[in-house]
Amino acid sequence: MRDLPLPTLPMADLSSHLSAESRAARRSLHPGTAPETSTRPGIEVVWARTAEDVLAAQRLRYDIFAVEMGARLSVPVGSPAGHDIDLFDPYCEHLLVRLDTGTDEPGQVIGTYRVLTPESAKRIGGLYSETEFDLTRLRPLRGKMVELGRSCVHPDHRNGGAIMALWGALAEFMVRNDLDTMIGCASISMRDGGHVAASLWEQLRQTHLAPIDLQVRPRLPLPVEELDRHLNVEPPALIKGYLRVGAKVLGAPAWDPDFNTADLPMLMRIADLPARYRKHFLGA
Repeated sequence: MRDLPLPTLPMADLSSHLSAESRAARRSLHPGTAPETSTRPGIEVVWARTAEDVLAAQRLRYDIFAVEMGARLSVPVGSPAGHDIDLFDPYCEHLLVRLDTGTDEPGQVIGTYRVLTPESAKRIGGLYSETEFDLTRLRPLRGKMVELGRSCVHPDHRNGGAIMALWGALAEFMVRNDLDTMIGCASISMRDGGHVAASLWEQLRQTHLAPIDLQVRPRLPLPVEELDRHLNVEPPALIKGYLRVGAKVLGAPAWDPDFNTADLPMLMRIADLPARYRKHFLGA
């Protein structure tokens, strides 16, 4: 995916930079007000604490995005092979789902999200989503808005348990730190040439489009007018899940040629969580 024009971190400095950024971020995120780990049967959800934790997430991302989906990844010079790494990673909090080994040894990472907080976005100079969309209209929300990205789950564990565990930890994180809005890009494969993505956009603009004052514009729009927009398609599971918890689509999809996906800009607010999910995730 496209990167902001920022200086590349030498790989020799990446580990120390990750640790320093992570410590700085946690000082601003009320450390000690909630446990670093939560558990569900067979899995545990943890926030990355070390550079090795982050590398484990980046290995999973590489397996999903590059190997499974065929994305062309642009990584910083000197990055280790088999890892999806970009310039935003050192500034993000990384949420991991691991298999619970029942011992002190960390289990395999089977799911991940990365979270860019408002303070970290200021440090890096913007959001990843801004490489794909003009987010000017979201400016009033930025003080309490986080960006979610690079979400993926191992193919052997896509039964819903891992993603629900991730969402539960994210909801706790938001409330604990007085944050109220999440944005990110939800990807749709363009292996069919983009017709499914165009048709899905045509459906969602009728039912789940955000108000005009929150709508954004793609920098490289998917040429929906040239595609078949009338297919009867189901949203991908992740997008369907977002819509179920009250997310809105912020505008037309952007085309990401490196990942060969159409990316829909989406926004979720804690206040919009339906009652059943508020109780499930927050016990409220």
